[in-house]
Amino acid sequence: MIAEALLHLATLPLTSPSHRRFIRSSVSLWSRARRCRKAWAEHERRSQKAMLEAIADLKQRRTAVVLGSGLLRDVPIKALVEAFDTVVLIDLVHLASVRLSLKARRLGAVRLIERDVSGYDQIEAREPLEPLGFLRQVPYLDFVVSANLLSQIGRGVQRRLAAEAKGRMPDDTAAVLVEAHLRGLSALACRTCLVTDIAYAVIDRTGRTHERSDLLLGISPPAAIDRWRWPVAPLGEESKDYQIVHDVIASRLSPR
Repeated sequence: MIAEALLHLATLPLTSPSHRRFIRSSVSLWSRARRCRKAWAEHERRSQKAMLEAIADLKQRRTAVVLGSGLLRDVPIKALVEAFDTVVLIDLVHLASVRLSLKARRLGAVRLIERDVSGYDQIEAREPLEPLGFLRQVPYLDFVVSANLLSQIGRGVQRRLAAEAKGRMPDDTAAVLVEAHLRGLSALACRTCLVTDIAYAVIDRTGRTHERSDLLLGISPPAAIDRWRWPVAPLGEESKDYQIVHDVIASRLSPR
């Protein structure tokens, strides 16, 4: 708990006031990732592999954007920096630990941007829904990856809606934003890669599934070029009697 508290305090002044409420969840993810590093290793390896394969035959490598860069455990940041002139990391929060790691590794061609890419604010303001429209303003954009972000958009919006007054936002807002993210990736002229969990299951020690849920809220995922299982909460993390396992896919949505 001391390490978590220190990380939170260190990140606070580095984060814009409007995004500081997200620091707690980012620190919680950092803490779980450390506890579950062995169980998560294969997921992180497969995620990085999907991203590297997506750029393997890319001829122009000027700017790459990572949506949902998070802890960078599932992103091959060193390889991306070596491959591209500029790498832009976009997330709600960039923890102090991530910033320090980038600095220590002297990965200079990296730009950090705080941004909510869900599109929630556009729906709230009754504006045209283009959550990824800002990417059209990124010069020399050759690659975009959505890194284990899509399901978090849906779940994050659901939590936000639960805290709002009933009827203030459309009931299908979360599903609409999941679909908008996929549509936005598909519309980009550059090479894209999607890595996302699409469902989860609660499984007991005997292998029996007690609960299963669709993380994309009824929106059909794109065709997968790879798929695997990710033990987000292995046995002992939330309970000694069950584990929570997510189904993950890797896909490409752009024509290039």
